[in-house]
Amino acid sequence: MSALLSIGWEPELRGLLTVIIGTVALCGSVYLLLGTNLGIRLGLLVAMAGLFGWMLMMGVIWMTYGIGLKGNEPTWKPSEPFTIVRDGTLLHEAGVIDGPVTVADNASFPEIAATAATALENEKWELLPTDDQGRGQAIAAADEIIQVEAEMYAAGEYEAVAVYERGGERYPKFGDEVDFIAFFHKPHYSVVEIAPLLPQRDEPGRAPARPVIDQSQPHQYVIMIRDLGSKRQPAFFITVGSTIIFLLCCLMLHRRDKMVEAHVSGATTPAKA
Repeated sequence: MSALLSIGWEPELRGLLTVIIGTVALCGSVYLLLGTNLGIRLGLLVAMAGLFGWMLMMGVIWMTYGIGLKGNEPTWKPSEPFTIVRDGTLLHEAGVIDGPVTVADNASFPEIAATAATALENEKWELLPTDDQGRGQAIAAADEIIQVEAEMYAAGEYEAVAVYERGGERYPKFGDEVDFIAFFHKPHYSVVEIAPLLPQRDEPGRAPARPVIDQSQPHQYVIMIRDLGSKRQPAFFITVGSTIIFLLCCLMLHRRDKMVEAHVSGATTPAKA
C-alpha cells in the first residue's frame, strides 16, 4: 500500500515510471516486431533509424513554431551598472541619454520629470501607449525589481506613469518585410518611469480612494535590458543530434546493403559505398 501511495503522490516517481513504460511499450514493441522479422541487429538498426528520423522531424517542427521542449522565455533584466535612477537629472550620468537634462534651480519635481521626458523623446526613446502589450510586460518586470530586488516600495505605494523603449532592431534584413534571416539583434532597452503616491487612508465600507501622485518627491526610472532567452535552443540541439545519428544509421544500412549484394553476387570483395 505504501508503494502504491508513493507512485500516486510523488510526481517525480510517477513521471519516471511514465517515461519508462512509454519507452518500453512504444519503442520496445516496434523493436520486437522488427527483431522477429529482420533479426536482432538489423532490427535494432532500422528501429534506431526510424526513431531518430522521427525526432529529427519533431525537432524541426518544435524549432519552427517555438513549441514542445522549450528553453527560457524572453524577459526584461536589470541593466548594468545602473538599474534605478533616482532623479530625472541623473539620466545623463546613467548613460540613458547623451545630453544633460537642464532645469532651473528652483524647478519642481513635476517640471523635472517633464523635462526628462522631453529629453528622452528627443533622443529617439519611443513612448509606448497605454494599450501596448509590451508596456504591461515592462511594468511587471519593473515591479519585480522595485518590490523584490531593490525593496524600494511596496505594492500600491507608487505608479508607473510612462514606459520608453529603444533598440532591439534585427539584422540582416532585405527591406522591411524580408527578415527570415535576421538572426542578430541590437541591444533592446526599456525605461519605466515611476512616481510615488500619497498615502491613502482606507475607510471600511467605502471604495478605495484613487491614487494621487506625490508632487513633493522626484520620479524614479528603472532601466532594463531585454534578455532574448533560449526558447528554441533545446529543439535546435535535438534537431542537430538526431540528424547526425539518423544519417549514421542510414550510412550503416547502406553499407550493409552493399555487402549483402556483394555476397549474393559471389564477388570476392564487398563493393564500396
